[in-house]
Amino acid sequence: MNRFASNRPWTMVSSRIRMVALAATAALALAACNQTDSEASRRANKPLTPEMVSLIAQKDMSPASPILVRIFKQEAELEVWKATSDGSFALLKTYPICRWSGELGPKVSMGDRQAPEGFYTITPGQMNPNSSYYLSFNLGFPNAFDRSYGRTGEFLMVHGDCSSAGCYAMTDEQISEIFSLARESFAGGQRAFQVQAYPFRMTPKNLARHRNNPNMAFWRNLKQGYDHFEVTKQVPKVNVCGRSYVFDAEPVPGRTFDANVSCPPYQVPPQVASAVAEKQRSDDAQVAALAPSAPLAPVRTNADGGMHPVFLAKLKERESGQMSFAAAPGSLPEYVNPPKMTPEKVALDTETPVAPAAAAAGAAAAPAPLPTAKPAPAARVVTPAAKPVAASATAKPATTATAAKPANSGSDKPAAQAYKPATVASVGTLTPPASVSGGSAIMSTGTFSQ
Repeated sequence: MNRFASNRPWTMVSSRIRMVALAATAALALAACNQTDSEASRRANKPLTPEMVSLIAQKDMSPASPILVRIFKQEAELEVWKATSDGSFALLKTYPICRWSGELGPKVSMGDRQAPEGFYTITPGQMNPNSSYYLSFNLGFPNAFDRSYGRTGEFLMVHGDCSSAGCYAMTDEQISEIFSLARESFAGGQRAFQVQAYPFRMTPKNLARHRNNPNMAFWRNLKQGYDHFEVTKQVPKVNVCGRSYVFDAEPVPGRTFDANVSCPPYQVPPQVASAVAEKQRSDDAQVAALAPSAPLAPVRTNADGGMHPVFLAKLKERESGQMSFAAAPGSLPEYVNPPKMTPEKVALDTETPVAPAAAAAGAAAAPAPLPTAKPAPAARVVTPAAKPVAASATAKPATTATAAKPANSGSDKPAAQAYKPATVASVGTLTPPASVSGGSAIMSTGTFSQ
């Protein structure tokens, strides 16, 4: 049994919480009435496939157990983790991301095409069955951390349709399955699930390659949360103080966390703090050993984001007209365009040095490097010594000409709506009542924003 797991597993959640959650899940059906009842309802309430139900059982999970999502930009992968019967989380499935836009690094301002990085909380009210991009959920950008730096943007989503302007885009088939997994977890009693969005997998090798990136201070702060999850396999409790994320922390009596105020002394469970500190020491030692020989990754690729290799292969197959045995998890619309294969993009993907001319051009366009933030101390009562410095806004990359997307009257932006009851035959439909965090209504249609 996981030594960090709760003494009471998810299956013992109280009947009162379960009743509230079941009430909360009705909104997918109600919101579905804003499109045609049959189409929106069919999408929002599609049952899990027998294959997925079998996979869940094989991993000692239940369809109703809680989920957690991790996103890795550089690798273009989205992971769904799920609670097992002992309360610890295990990886359920990894989904290749069809498209994300911008560069590695946080979203800073409206229109920069950056997809968010950080820790976000998804409630039933952020699930959108009426999306113009098949199905979606709103990441909730800007969160408290983002707001403390004055970052702007809205309606940043994980959605279908494989097209992105600041979002993480999956195929319709993928987002359908992810949406259904979230729906069943909400129905099982989970009141919100966490999304952890990272620039890349926080391995010593990647940290060494990106050691000169101006976002490294911010990324090291994200890595603290990554490490908490890695060593505990529990959803880390996230707070923000002093414009920095803190994890699994409790402020001393009489003090609270405020994103814009210096962190108060706080407590981290000693067992967790010790395990995290040990992992960080090991990782730092490996980074120091790798740094002298690891080729520096380009700060900018000017490729406008990324796409998982499995989808790139399918697009090449489409362009060449030659069939292959490569399988992609879902269909690609005709108007989907891949990222540009610039020299910097090739260097990033192949882990090779950037050509001198390209490196010089990238260095001229890149903002000045920021100092590296120190990991939070492992002491039981701590005051963070150094807060991350705000990441500089990244210059807007050149946009790629794309084929026109078919006209769609729907969108991902909220709008006033009149709801009417709908009959839905599936288990776990979503609707947040006033007592459930996240709002009183499922998001309605609207275009996503950069």
